[in-house]
Order: sequence, then C-alpha cells, then structure tokens
Amino acid sequence: MTDLVWPSQDDPVVAAASAGLGGPAGRRIRPGTSRVMAVLLILTTLVCALGLLAKQPCRAEAWTGDGIYPHLCYSDIAFLYRSRGDLVNGGSPYSSPDVDHPALEYPVLSGAVIAVVGWITHVVQGDQDEVDRSRTFFDLTVLLLAACALATTWLIARTAGRRPWDAAMFAVAPSLLLAAYINWDLPAVALTAGFGLAWARRRPVLAGVLLGLAVAAKFYPLVLLGPLFLLCFRSGQLRPYGRLLVATAASWVAVNLPVRLAWPDGWGLFYTFSQNREAGFGSPWYALDRSGFYIQQSSLNTVASGSFVVLCVAIAGLALFAPRRPRLWQLCFLAIAAFLITNKVYSPQYVLWLLALFPLARPRWRDWMIWQTGEVVYFVAVWWHLEGLSNPDLGIPEWTHTGATFLRIATTLWVCGVIVRDILRPEHDPIRADGSDDPAGGVLDGAPDLRHTPLREALTTVGSASGD
Repeated sequence: MTDLVWPSQDDPVVAAASAGLGGPAGRRIRPGTSRVMAVLLILTTLVCALGLLAKQPCRAEAWTGDGIYPHLCYSDIAFLYRSRGDLVNGGSPYSSPDVDHPALEYPVLSGAVIAVVGWITHVVQGDQDEVDRSRTFFDLTVLLLAACALATTWLIARTAGRRPWDAAMFAVAPSLLLAAYINWDLPAVALTAGFGLAWARRRPVLAGVLLGLAVAAKFYPLVLLGPLFLLCFRSGQLRPYGRLLVATAASWVAVNLPVRLAWPDGWGLFYTFSQNREAGFGSPWYALDRSGFYIQQSSLNTVASGSFVVLCVAIAGLALFAPRRPRLWQLCFLAIAAFLITNKVYSPQYVLWLLALFPLARPRWRDWMIWQTGEVVYFVAVWWHLEGLSNPDLGIPEWTHTGATFLRIATTLWVCGVIVRDILRPEHDPIRADGSDDPAGGVLDGAPDLRHTPLREALTTVGSASGD
C-alpha cells in the first residue's frame, strides 16, 4: 500500500496542535492500515459509550421523568416503542391495534430493524412492565446503533484510501456522541457509507443494492443519485450508473413490496406524513414563523421544495460547468446539505447524514470544528426551546432557538462555500493536492472530462461510451 497521509503532515490545525507533542509525524513512520483502523474503532467505541452515558439521566427513568429536555437526553426510541404499532407485543410497527398505537411513520427497513429489536425485547422480557421493557428495547437498540457507527467509521476509512485518518472526523465528532441514540438514523448512514465503498471499488451493482437499502431505511440517500448522474454524464460513464440505478430500484422494491402488500396504510404513512407535516424545529421556516414571518401551510411545501430545487439547479450547474469535474463526495455533501437547509424540519440527529460525508468531502479540521460548533449550539438550544414550550414560566427567550437555527445553517453554508471554492480552484482541495483526481469516485477517477466538448459531441461520446 502507498504511504498513508498523516494529519499532522497534511492538516494545518493538527500540525499546530502536534507542536507540543514533538511535532508532526516523521517521514519514516509507516503505520499499518490495520493499526490505524484499530485506533479509529477504539475512538468510535469510546464516543458511543460516552453517548450512552449522556442518555443515562433519562434512561434511569425510562424517559418518564421531567428532566428529559433540560438534561439533553431525549430519545425517540423508548417513546416510539411504547406508542407505535404492536411493538410492545412483539408485533409489526405498521399495524394499528388501537387509536393509541398508530402505525410507524418511518420507511420500511427502519421499521424492520425496530420490529426485530421489539420482538427480541418481547421474548426476553415479555412479562415485564411496559416501561421496563422500553428501557430494554433502548439498550438493545443502542447495541445495534453502536455497531452501525463502528461500521461507518470502518467504511469511511476504507473509502478514503491513503487518508484513513480522515475517518476520525466521524469517529470523535461531538455530534455522534450527542445524536447517535436519538433515532434510527445510523443504519441508513452505515448503508450509505457501504454504497460509497462499493462504488469506490468499481462495483456498481453492489453499490446500487446498498443504496436501495439505505433509501428503504431513510429517504435522504435518494438525493445522492442526482450528483452521481451528473458526474457520470460529464465523464461518459452512464453505463455503470445505469447498472447502479437498476440495482437500487430492485433492492428498494424487494424490501418495500412485502410491507406494501401486508400493511398498505402503514406503508404509505411515511409519505403522507412527510407531505402534510408543518414546519418543524430546526428548519428556517419554523424560525421565520416564530419570528413573525409566517408561511401558510398551503404554501409551505411549494416554498420548501422550490428552494431545494433552486439549490439543486445551482449544484447541477457547478457539476456540469466547473473548470474541472468535481469529486463525487464534494457534490454529494452539497446536495444533502441543500436538502437539510431547505427541509421542513431539522431533527438533531440529521447531522449524522452529513457527518459521514464530511471526511470525504472536505477533510480539514478547521472547517470541521466550525461546523460542529454550530451543531452543538443548536443541539442545546432545541431541547431548551422544547422545555420552554412545556414550561412557559421558565421564560426561555425565543431568540435562542431561532439564533441557533440560523447559526447552524450558517456553519453548514460555510462548509459548502469552502467546498465550492475547492471545486472552482482544485489546488485548495486537500485530496487533489497530491495530484489525485477522485480517489473515492470509482469509475469517475481518471475518467475523461467532457466539460469543454460541444454538447452534441458530448452526447455522442457518452452514447458511444455507454455502448462499449
């Protein structure tokens, strides 16, 4: 293997921090990849353990006490176990046994994960009180989510090639500690990371299968198909993209069809819920609403979707007309960021979607720290905002949540701005600084760049390349 890139030799922040520890690593140090991976997995394990410790004030009372928001330990996991579908009896989350237990409003692979853990909980503690069982359900879910976090770290490090240490930006992130156990986002994050490694290894069918499963767990990975298409079009690599697209659709249908046939109403709830929901915490639309700039519910979908489309058009223009073809994960980060900035709600755990992309998009610790600061401030602000809504006598100022929302958006835009700068001026891109093209881009790495070819000739070349 080619010598690995050491952060203390590559990153200005790490190099400066290493001054008190003997300075940057010497050129003769040649660490094995297995040792680097072991360190990264140990760091991930420690952060996941601290994340569980942070939830302990709520876990001790199975999320039935009054300090859920002030202690910053809220989690959907125990609540939804007690209130969705027939989970408490080891049944399906998509059935609706009574009005107090509506069907689960999540995509089906997340529902399958929840159902399996719910069934295990029922088998192990079926005779226990429902509240006690919800604590056991949470503990079992934590084991699964921690395993997904470890898998994500490993997959990012492998995808990063010569730069496995970049995966530390995921492994030690405050956002991972704070948000890992709020909801079931990490399985989708791990599957998306698996898609990234498979694509980097030039295995489009496997990449498509994993991407389809990721979309079946959470909707957001579907957005990645857009940037990938644009880059495959620009490089004349539509044939691998077509194979990926077919595999993505096939795996998504294979997972969704049985649930669609068995519980059609429960299956469709995710889509109707997303369409009909109002502006929620963390979104710019909610912050504007609380500031007196109300957007009618009848117009909200149009405004939010329209804003996302505008940003997507700008990203497409960048993908097609930048002087040099962007790297895949630069464009993917921009697309997911656009989705989160314009979405009708921003739950604190959504940061995990971008966190797994950051090391491959902009591996610089300065920008990571700026961005993570905004996310941590928002994490604290949203729970205190909810506590203020529950207890108005506390007098928590409205501006704290609104200000934290726009700070979070601003720090995300900072990272996006730096990535756009890297695209337009590749000499600033840390990954391309050594002459690389797109090491994690799979078939895109070293492929022709049709940017300067007239459109008709480009289409002819793409058609010819697709038919080889």
